[in-house]
Amino acid sequence: MNPAYKMSINRKELEEIASLAQLNIPDSQVREITDSLNQVMGMIDHINEADTEAVEPMSHPNDAEQMIRQDEVVDGSHKLELLKLAAQADEDHYLVPKVID
Repeated sequence: MNPAYKMSINRKELEEIASLAQLNIPDSQVREITDSLNQVMGMIDHINEADTEAVEPMSHPNDAEQMIRQDEVVDGSHKLELLKLAAQADEDHYLVPKVID
């Protein structure tokens, strides 16, 4: 365990994690990856040191409110114009050839 960090990952733990994740880490990269992960663990240690005792839990960091508006029809229906474009139609429906007996 690296004395600079409260949490640390060693070579054995990295190999176990790699095995569980089905990753093949070359021996030449084990040290570099271990050091990188330990830096991340150090950042987590640093974040965990923050005093959050007076911080209220929140669902979102912004105090935004959902603006709710009334549903209003603004464009209307184009049903009649679209039915006129159909090859065959009656007053309310498109007419198509029967494909299932």
